[in-house]
Amino acid sequence: MEAAIINAKYVNACPLYRQEKEFERYGITVSRQNMAYWTIQCADRYLAVLYDYLHEMMYAYHVLQADETPVLVNKDGRTAGAKSYMWVYRTGSMYSGRQIVLYEYQKTRNASHPREFLKGFSGVCVTDGYQVYHTIENEREDLTIAGCWSHSRRRFDEAVKALPESRRKNSLAYLALTMIQAIYREERMLKDLSPQERHNRRRLSVKPLVEAYFTWVRENIPKVPQKGKTHEGFMYCLNQEKYLKVFLDDGEVPMDNNAAEQSVRGFCIGKKNWVMIDTITGAKSSAIIYSIAETAKANNLRPYEYFEYLLTEIPKHMDDTDRSFCEDLLPWSPNLPEHCRKPEKNSNKSISEPS
Repeated sequence: MEAAIINAKYVNACPLYRQEKEFERYGITVSRQNMAYWTIQCADRYLAVLYDYLHEMMYAYHVLQADETPVLVNKDGRTAGAKSYMWVYRTGSMYSGRQIVLYEYQKTRNASHPREFLKGFSGVCVTDGYQVYHTIENEREDLTIAGCWSHSRRRFDEAVKALPESRRKNSLAYLALTMIQAIYREERMLKDLSPQERHNRRRLSVKPLVEAYFTWVRENIPKVPQKGKTHEGFMYCLNQEKYLKVFLDDGEVPMDNNAAEQSVRGFCIGKKNWVMIDTITGAKSSAIIYSIAETAKANNLRPYEYFEYLLTEIPKHMDDTDRSFCEDLLPWSPNLPEHCRKPEKNSNKSISEPS
């Protein structure tokens, strides 16, 4: 039953009070309080074991992506309406398999949280331009922050939409969008290449477009009003230029952070239905469960069957002195029961996963 409750809330965004009503329709009395208690206990006792194991495994990857989204926690010791945050970290989208997605609940959005979470990671982290990541990069020699081209186009898109249709195609904002789209078009042609091949081709076909774009931005920024969206877009790009160019020098780095934003989408859909989390304990448990759910989906597993399997197997190993049994529970383990997997689709791997 607990796997079904978890799947309903964390995969299908059905809050516990709706599940309570659904149980009542079938003559079953299961209170939302009991469901919440069971869920927290299962997350803290059992699923947290796999969560911690995945966290350690994440450090073996060369590229990670990060994002965060606000959430309200009712009983967190602060005034009503104070924002908390769910941070999400995932392995780079250029990896075609063995994906890991981890959520982490924190009360604030300051640099101490990613600093702690990423302390064992050495490589490239793709972000949306939030300054705290740049602060951490400046503190370390083994961490590089890459920027997001999807974010670079947003202000131009807003500027174009605000114009009368007859003026849109003649605007600098529209031209900026066109140039960024040209960069994306060239990049899409390289998606099936190996990292080294992608890097070589980027230097030939993508880098000239990027350099031309930044030259054009510098030439045209004096021509636009300083308080407009187009100026904001130009300034964002210039301020982020160093980070927006990182992908050109590394074939494993994607040119945007869309994968991380997609990984946090399930949580955002869910919070529209349940609005807030009641306690800090509940928020931390939710982070663990969303992590397992999103990791399962990213690896083409059936979340309900996977949760059911984990909640059957992990309790058998609670007295183990090490956590090597988690190898058999990983989404890509050959020992995972076949019924946990979705039917396979043909795909071309573009990169070898860490061993």
